[in-house]
Amino acid sequence: MIGLLAATVGHADDDHARAREALERGEVLPLTDILARVREEYPGHVLETEFDAEDGGYRYELELLDENGYVLEIELDAATAEILEVEREDD
Repeated sequence: MIGLLAATVGHADDDHARAREALERGEVLPLTDILARVREEYPGHVLETEFDAEDGGYRYELELLDENGYVLEIELDAATAEILEVEREDD
């Protein structure tokens, strides 16, 4: 259990460092801008964020608990805040 927790925390630290570096280079928007964009269409509580390099750019993947109690996975372009994909997790 401790190893799993350490691996999860390590992954989050890597995401944070990569996102900060990309932001400093002007390649992505701040996470606050990304979250504001998501909340325009999908109000709720963010449960988890991931930052990934993909297709020559960067993506944020958010897990969000919406107002109806559904968990949504939302993928956005980190440079433009364009919502690329939304999936609802079913039980």
